[in-house]
Amino acid sequence: MNIDWAALGTVFGVSLVSTVGLVGLFTLGVVALAGRSAPEGAAHTASRPAVAARSGAYLCFALCAAAVAYGIYLIVA
Repeated sequence: MNIDWAALGTVFGVSLVSTVGLVGLFTLGVVALAGRSAPEGAAHTASRPAVAARSGAYLCFALCAAAVAYGIYLIVA
């Protein structure tokens, strides 16, 4: 039995980087959604930074979903 250690190291490195990147991207989306809530007496109007943060969070989640879908595509195809 002959193990190709270079290929094993490459697979390990790529999976480590992609996992850390995907978790970081998802965390960024969660942090953007968990922004400060308005005080109780404040009006419920969405400010520009809140809308931008929510849009950025949805973009992060969409990129995570695209990466997972691409990974499933690579496994199935």
